[in-house]
Amino acid sequence: MDYPTQRPVSEHHFTTHDGVELFYRHWPATGTRRGAVVMFHRGHEHSGRMSHLVDELDLLDFDVFAWDARGHGRSPGERGFSPSFGTSVRDVQTFVDHIRDTHGVAHADMAVVAQSVGAVLVSTWAHDYAPRIRALVLASPAFKVKLYVPFARPGLRLMQKLRGNFFVNSYVKAKFLTHDLARQASYDTDPLITRPISVNILLGLYEAAERVVADAAAITLPTQMLISGADWVVEHKPQHDFFERLGSSVKEKHVLDGFFHDTLGEADRDRAVGLVRSFILRQFDTPAEAVELNDADKQGFTYEEALTLAEPYPEGSLRGWYWKMYRKGLGWAGMVSEGVSLGQRTGFDSGSTLDYVYRNEAKGAGPIGRMVDRNYLDAIGWRGIRQRKLNLEALIKDAMRRVRADDKPVRVLDIAAGHGRYVLDALSQGEQRPDSVLLRDYSDINVRDGGRLIEAKGMGDIARFVKGNAFDTESVASAQPGTTIGIVSGLYELFPDNDLIRASLAGMAGAIEDGGYLLYTGQPWHPQLEMIARALTSHREGEAWVMRRRTQAEMDQLVREAGFEKIDQRIDEWGIFTVSLARRVKQ
Repeated sequence: MDYPTQRPVSEHHFTTHDGVELFYRHWPATGTRRGAVVMFHRGHEHSGRMSHLVDELDLLDFDVFAWDARGHGRSPGERGFSPSFGTSVRDVQTFVDHIRDTHGVAHADMAVVAQSVGAVLVSTWAHDYAPRIRALVLASPAFKVKLYVPFARPGLRLMQKLRGNFFVNSYVKAKFLTHDLARQASYDTDPLITRPISVNILLGLYEAAERVVADAAAITLPTQMLISGADWVVEHKPQHDFFERLGSSVKEKHVLDGFFHDTLGEADRDRAVGLVRSFILRQFDTPAEAVELNDADKQGFTYEEALTLAEPYPEGSLRGWYWKMYRKGLGWAGMVSEGVSLGQRTGFDSGSTLDYVYRNEAKGAGPIGRMVDRNYLDAIGWRGIRQRKLNLEALIKDAMRRVRADDKPVRVLDIAAGHGRYVLDALSQGEQRPDSVLLRDYSDINVRDGGRLIEAKGMGDIARFVKGNAFDTESVASAQPGTTIGIVSGLYELFPDNDLIRASLAGMAGAIEDGGYLLYTGQPWHPQLEMIARALTSHREGEAWVMRRRTQAEMDQLVREAGFEKIDQRIDEWGIFTVSLARRVKQ
């Protein structure tokens, strides 16, 4: 079904990260382009359902783009399905990168407008990827869909485990979306409307929404929220909670009394559209300054969170008793599980523990020990660590491809390599080997075992492993002049002090030549922070392993100040560990 606009429109496809070609529409600006508005439709719908906004927003000097999400509209895939919610979030990043690279619109010149499920996708993207866009508009984000059936979510999850993935048909009728009779009729007759939704996406939507609402302080973009006052589809409270927690210095919320869920498609939507137009123009007329995160290690929500985790519970309290029993149980597990025992001896954040987690082979005393060890290795944090390894390997290979495309030698420096397995696994694959590899670590054990791994992989002619301090600026800078690929993985997450990170990054900036690449990891969120702090020990002389999370925006800001610009990023399905690729800006 076509939804004509007065402005001419062209139709395109872009190839997303996994090779799927997604459909999108493009309405060019009339005259000199000032920026771009990128629109994301609600669940079940497609870009045509938002095309009326192109004329109604009346932003003639802005390009407008709108996609059909995978499994929707004219994009391919089983209707209502995506391999995962995280896959669709990454599609958002790929789309805005495509607009930048193909249409020449910088991220900083984009305003994003998203509705319902699209608004949850975009909110998750804003949290996990920390894009540097101009403005974010969220209309009735579906942070909590009203299912109206008691215990619906546990029931859906149980059914998924028993029968695998399946589809749920939407109960929502057009008359509950909008008072606009023409919009109701078009919804009922549009052949591109997708009523089923895959249960893995429905459950993934809930999980991502809960995480993002709880951690909305990590989002610092200028944000406008429009909340429909008479919404039959989604709950109000999570939307208000999200807004209150937002870390943005510029944010505004509007509750539109009497509006149904299709906020930007309501009968009297002029009220909502006018608010969106004004907000976008204000952000382009007077851009908000980026929220300063340099002192996030001394004040702010992640600082307060870490202080709380480091504070012991009162003696005799129920929570204190619980964690005392948990530690006793972990002590028993250490007697039969090789992985738990290793963590207790070397620290659960040590290079030895990480290497064991990477190998992912359950070992222990008899069948019970191996069962305990398998349960330990399958903890969500360790699953995230293994996915981080895969993401690191993918971006290391991409960095090597980029360096060779620049006709430069591949000289690799990792300043805190642990045993070096993730680096050596990536570098030893493929026909072309790097020209030189220098791995460093502070631990004599890691240097010894990493050196053995180099020999085992037959890389002794190009690689060496030496002891070194990753936070000594001069030592890092002089370790391998002319480095074209620098790597720092799993290190900065362990240290709350930003001054240490600055010193390390300054060393990397000195070692990596102009145009070279830096790979760095982050941990913007973790579902087991309290368990880690209350029950696990660090490699630092048996101290409690208390972590201060760095939001992706904070980590990227530190990297940017050191002279690098992020160009790519990966994150696991649970939103725990990020891997980013940045390029050294020419001085």
